[in-house]
Amino acid sequence: MQLGTRWTVGADAPAALPEAVVAAVREVEAELAAIDEPGFDPSQWRWTLTWLEGRPVVELDDGTRITYDPTSGTASVTAPE
Repeated sequence: MQLGTRWTVGADAPAALPEAVVAAVREVEAELAAIDEPGFDPSQWRWTLTWLEGRPVVELDDGTRITYDPTSGTASVTAPE
């Protein structure tokens, strides 16, 4: 595992990420922005990027995880438990 970087929700994702992962990050952020609950403010949440066997794994502070399958070129989002 190789440590990558961290960035705040709403900021630009690292350029090294495949477009499918960036699109998944944007989808999750859009879902967060649509939540209208008193006291809910994910604006200071951060994404953490690590590289596992050369593949990006992105995790949000709440436990949401995005993984990438280079064979199919797709990203999968796993909600926190």
